[in-house]
Amino acid sequence: MTQTPVELPETMHAAVVTDAGGPENFEWREAPVPTPRSGQVLIETAATGLNFIETYQRSGLYDVEYPFIPGSEASGTVVALGDGVENIAVGDRVATASATATYAEFFVAPANKLLPVPTSIDLVEAAAIPLQGMTAHYLCRSTFEVSEGHNVFLTAGAGGVGQLLTQMCKHLGANVYTVVSTDAKRKIALEAGADDVFDYDSFGDKLQEVTEGVGVDVAFDAVGADTFDTSLSSVRVRGMAVLFGAASGPVPPLDLQRLNAEGALFTTRPSLAHYTRTADEISWRAGEIFGWLAEGALKLSVDQRFDLSNAAEAHRALESRATTGKTVLIP
Repeated sequence: MTQTPVELPETMHAAVVTDAGGPENFEWREAPVPTPRSGQVLIETAATGLNFIETYQRSGLYDVEYPFIPGSEASGTVVALGDGVENIAVGDRVATASATATYAEFFVAPANKLLPVPTSIDLVEAAAIPLQGMTAHYLCRSTFEVSEGHNVFLTAGAGGVGQLLTQMCKHLGANVYTVVSTDAKRKIALEAGADDVFDYDSFGDKLQEVTEGVGVDVAFDAVGADTFDTSLSSVRVRGMAVLFGAASGPVPPLDLQRLNAEGALFTTRPSLAHYTRTADEISWRAGEIFGWLAEGALKLSVDQRFDLSNAAEAHRALESRATTGKTVLIP
C-alpha cells in the first residue's frame, strides 16, 4: 500500500503536448496527481529541467504517444512512498533525471534513481544537476577520462552542460577550448574557465592552431549535424570524438573507414541511462558533483526561469539558441 502521511490533492496542473508539432501545441491542463507504484516515490515539483530531448518528443522527431506530458528531470520534495521503498522518507529533498512527466506540479520517479539534495543546495538550482551535471560528469570521468594536460574541445560552451563540463575538465587539469555563437556567450564560456573560445565558422582551423597541428585529445559534441564533421577532423591520432546531442539535427551515417584514414580514431554516441545503471554509480557521480560544489570547484548556473504554464515560450527560447546555462520551469 502506498504510504501517504500527508493529504494530497486529487488533481494538479501540467503542461501537456496535444499532438506532434511546434510549441503552440502545449496546453496548460488539469490532470490527476499520479500514484507511486512499488519502488517509486511521489514528488512535489520545485523545478523541472528543460532539455533538448523534450523538443524532439514534442516535435515528433522521437516517437511518443500524444497527449503527452514531457519531462524526465526535476527536483522537489518527497510527499508519498510506494511499496517497498526504503531509505527514503516523506520530506526528503531530491532530484532526478529518471522521472516521467515532470512538466507537472507532481511527478513520480524510481526510488533508486534519486539524488539526495543537501540542504546547502537550493532545490531550484538542484534541477541543473541530474541531467546536465551527471552528463558532464560521465563524459569527462567515464566516456573519456580527462586528466592533467589533456586538450579538450566541447561545443556550446555557454550552455548548461558546456559550462559544467568546462569547469569539471579544468578541475581535472585539462586545457579546454569551446565554441559559441555570440559575444555574450563568449563571456559566459570564458567565465566558466575555457582557455579559448572560437566562432563556429573557424573552430576547426583554430583547434589545429592551438594544438600545433596535433589535434585535441577528445571532442565532446552536442550540436550534431552542423559541427560533428569538423569535431571529428579536429581529434588527434587515436583520439576520441564523442557525440552526445543533436541540437542542429542528427549526424548523417558515418563511414567507419574514415576513422582509420584520420588516425585510428574512436567515436561513440553515449547516453546518461547507460552511465547511471546502478544506485552505486549514481551515488558516486552525485557524490563527486556535490563534493566539487562544496569545494567551490564547481558552480551551478540557472540562467533562465519560466513559469511551467509557459512551457511553450521556454521551448521557443531553447530551440532558437537564446538560452545559456540551465533553464528551469517552475510551477
